[in-house]
Amino acid sequence: MFDVLVIGGGHAGTEAAAAAARRGACTALLSFDRGNIGQMSCNPSIGGLGKGHIVREVDAFDGVMGRAADAGAIHYRMLNRSKGAAVRGPRVQADRRRYAAAVRAMLVAQPGLSLLEGEAVALAIEGGRVTGARLADGSIIAARSVVLATGTFLGAVMFRGDERSSGGRIGERAATPMADQLRALGLPMARLKTGTPPRLDGRSVDWARLAPQPSDAEPWTMSPLGHRELPQIACALTRTTAATHDLIRTNLHRSPMVTGAIEAGGPRYCPSIEDKVSRFGDREGHQVFLEPEGLDDATVYPNGISTSLPIDVQTAMIASMPGLERAKVTAWGYAVEYDYLDPRSLDARLALGAVEGVFCAGQLNGTTGYEEAAGQGLIAGLNAAAHALGREPVILDRASSYIGVMIDDLVLQGVTEPYRMLTARAEYRLSLRADNAETRLGTIAAQAGCLGDARARHQAERTETRARGMEALAAALPASAVEGVSQDGSVRSIFEWLRFDAVDPDKVLPDELRDSDVTSELIEDARYAPYIERQAAEVAQLRRDEAEPLPSLDYRTIPGLSNEMVERLSAAQPASLAAASRVRGITPAALSAIMLHTRRRAA
Repeated sequence: MFDVLVIGGGHAGTEAAAAAARRGACTALLSFDRGNIGQMSCNPSIGGLGKGHIVREVDAFDGVMGRAADAGAIHYRMLNRSKGAAVRGPRVQADRRRYAAAVRAMLVAQPGLSLLEGEAVALAIEGGRVTGARLADGSIIAARSVVLATGTFLGAVMFRGDERSSGGRIGERAATPMADQLRALGLPMARLKTGTPPRLDGRSVDWARLAPQPSDAEPWTMSPLGHRELPQIACALTRTTAATHDLIRTNLHRSPMVTGAIEAGGPRYCPSIEDKVSRFGDREGHQVFLEPEGLDDATVYPNGISTSLPIDVQTAMIASMPGLERAKVTAWGYAVEYDYLDPRSLDARLALGAVEGVFCAGQLNGTTGYEEAAGQGLIAGLNAAAHALGREPVILDRASSYIGVMIDDLVLQGVTEPYRMLTARAEYRLSLRADNAETRLGTIAAQAGCLGDARARHQAERTETRARGMEALAAALPASAVEGVSQDGSVRSIFEWLRFDAVDPDKVLPDELRDSDVTSELIEDARYAPYIERQAAEVAQLRRDEAEPLPSLDYRTIPGLSNEMVERLSAAQPASLAAASRVRGITPAALSAIMLHTRRRAA
């Protein structure tokens, strides 16, 4: 009997399994093939805008992704470098094989975690509670809680032109029996679509004609416990052309998305090249980033041309771009349509209301992206362990993390297309920076009991260093000792002087605070302090409203709510007044009506 059984070895499943085991649960990770655990199905990159924040947050809980990214990183790039720290996105291009190997090595070394092979065909359920999973060979794996992290494999079908095949990834079969059972349980299931571009042989690319993008020289890493271990290589940039667009338009009738073979919605913020040409017909070209997949692998990932067009069209499309005229394709692009679960059937723990003990994470919940999957896997794993061991759940809110924003969006609003994290989704993003994830979440992680010894020591040392730094920055400094400010005789703390754009930190920082990641964080804290102080009242109000629970309500009986409001509130079933305020289309007047109705009912 396991405490936690995780089904699926992708980014959600690996984080869920590792998190549950770190929390002390006897855990099993079940995958079709142990050799594919941690595999990067699409682009071998980790991080980006909004996504890099999630990686750092997972890492603050001692997660796998950040350290594996550093172990496999062959290109580091800080996105939005010219903008404020709150919206900068750390991103690495990883060696595909080394990344997966690092993930597997960490899982193998994790105490309390067993890696199993097999196909789960059904959940074992007794009296409305999960008791494990039944495998294709008829055996049962008993477990007190189960995390479903099935990725794009549930009822999955792959498309390329007129070609159709069953599977969630090339060379791997679909999880059809499990999909059938979930539908038979009456769960709210629907279909979504994702896709991937053709892969190229880098030796056939004319790199001399393309603009190189070198790796960042600054020695930052995705995880503070990670290291830059591998040689760094450059990526390159090309563009689609008018000829590319004409070719695609001429052949749109051969795309399964246009013919109606694929009916599901794809990701708006990571569209296929067919979508780009159709939706942005006025553009002369679209950027295509050529990203190497490994140090000893000549394969190149052309980021930006995901497609399900037939092979002959893909061949001509590639040849129409500068530098790719003679490029050889090593694998053709394709689209995948798969089942997902309406995430409004989950709560903030990512627990499924219909079957006790089942938790869901990743693309099963309607998201897209490795990082979004990892963030959900972390929370699902921690809470599956809590369910099995009788411990407190781990729930993150919108003011604490991007993970909290994502889960709140999912369980309240649901999805109509694959959900992708964006910095714009976080209303408190000024305080949710990628560089302060440990400060924001370290205490929560420690209280959850999910930190290994090395991480716990690191966070304790970091907390002490930060406290000493804040004490040093509290020292008073007269204006006469600060260059670039008005000489008005004022006296401020060093922390307050750092708010001024004209103040050079190197001219006011004490010697003991130079050249430190913690110091960089403190400088940004100072610069953002006035804005965060203004936001503090909003956060306090959010937490007060979250503390005002809403019972299960029949919203049809509340006067003043429109039919649309009733429909959305009934689907979301918000647990608090604050959650109700975030349901789309709910007005302040409607909130007042809900609050009055609730108080009258309680009186």
